[in-house]
Amino acid sequence: MFESFLGGFAILFNPDTVLMTFVWMAGGLFLGMFVGALPGFTTLMAMAILLPISFFIHPLFGIPFLIGIYKGGIYGGSIPAILVSMPGTGAAVATTFDGPPLTKKGQARKALEIALYASVSGDLTSDIITIALIGPIAAIALFMGPPELAAILFLALIVISATTSGVFVKGLLMLALGLFFGMIGQDPIGALSRFSFGMMDIESGIPLLPMLIGVFALPEIFIGIERRATQFIQSNDLRITGDRLTLAEFKGCIRTIVRSTFIGTGIGIIPGVGQVVAAFMGYAAAKSASKTPEKFGKGELEGVAAAEAANNAVNGPTLVPLLTLGIPGDNLTVILVGAFIAHGLRPGPQLMQQQGDLVFAILIAMIFANIMFLVIGKLCIPFFAKVVTIRKSLLLPLTLIFAFAGSWVFRSQPFDLAVLVFFGGFGYIARKLHFDVTPMAMGFILGPTLEYSFGQTVILSAGNLPGYIFVERPFTAAIIVLTPIFTFLMWRRTMRLRQRFDQTG
Repeated sequence: MFESFLGGFAILFNPDTVLMTFVWMAGGLFLGMFVGALPGFTTLMAMAILLPISFFIHPLFGIPFLIGIYKGGIYGGSIPAILVSMPGTGAAVATTFDGPPLTKKGQARKALEIALYASVSGDLTSDIITIALIGPIAAIALFMGPPELAAILFLALIVISATTSGVFVKGLLMLALGLFFGMIGQDPIGALSRFSFGMMDIESGIPLLPMLIGVFALPEIFIGIERRATQFIQSNDLRITGDRLTLAEFKGCIRTIVRSTFIGTGIGIIPGVGQVVAAFMGYAAAKSASKTPEKFGKGELEGVAAAEAANNAVNGPTLVPLLTLGIPGDNLTVILVGAFIAHGLRPGPQLMQQQGDLVFAILIAMIFANIMFLVIGKLCIPFFAKVVTIRKSLLLPLTLIFAFAGSWVFRSQPFDLAVLVFFGGFGYIARKLHFDVTPMAMGFILGPTLEYSFGQTVILSAGNLPGYIFVERPFTAAIIVLTPIFTFLMWRRTMRLRQRFDQTG
């Protein structure tokens, strides 16, 4: 792995490509902050809409571009959360506890700056930890056979279904639909056609890109149109006032930032939990550890720092299960899976062995991206604050055009537009019925790999599947036995955090 790490440095700092790599990542950071600062425009929607761009450029440019949107969007959501108590992303909800009170006290500038510094600190530290962890975990993953991989994928899908949906049954239902959609076309072992109903367009399966754009982006656009997108923030409601953050004030938040960084890093490694949970846990930990907990919720810099460090610290570690096991950590990394697959880089145990140099180049670029993160954020805070005032009615039609154009340009097939509309309608109905589409997307992407691994396991068992698993593959058996226990514990923890969120309003 160390050779791949050095190879990653060589690829990243190739004189012919290094400038373009950082230009594309800087562009992604800027666009992510821009979209994150728009209340109602999610980072997920931005990544889905802009995903096709990454397909037409080198993976060393395209994937860092999407990662830049990912990083920038999570921080960008804190800007409207602090200024007008309207989080641009779900990850910034916890920031609304202390951000707006600081603005009311005339300390908006300090709040925005501590959010930026905490975000960069958490992101940078977690990226370094990610690089340190990914090699050993990838090495372990290489020793896993089909039974172990199938068991881990099954565990991940069940946990994701339990933690991403308010009702476990709803999550399982969406997972089942995703697995069904993933089975349409040819089976991964015998290449026999199934569920295609004589339609030649889906003989090779449902196209990934229109599905992702449809299920993640179109519902947001439809809901915005449904609400007529008339609500917007008046520019005179924004007050970036007060003195700048002092060094002493930053030092006072360092312990909180470090604590939240490790909380976010730990949560990021676990698939299906995500930034929202990390932000709340980081905030709760900071409040519990504080000598003056009564100040939290009334305008406390540590409260903003805790939430922002925790939610940004998730960004890097979510790539660990993605790259080593092929398991997306959240709905944002589902989009990254699409980018990797489109470039012929199938995430999983073999990726680090086959394309380790390129993967490390992308991870190292993430480290240096944090410098650009800090610079862009510092220089553009006043601009992004004004972005909050842009009316959604001006952007929604343009976003809709981009969605259809992005689905068309990849293959130029009319059927892809039909897939886009179908999954857009599916995602919209799911949203209205309070179903989370993340388990469906996860099932669609991971289903073929799970089916292939399970099929290989059945073949290896030679007709004695229970004996093979529980006698010859003890690690697989342990995962199967622990699956319901671990799922229950994660579900209970998630429900407690949801209840805490409901109680705090």
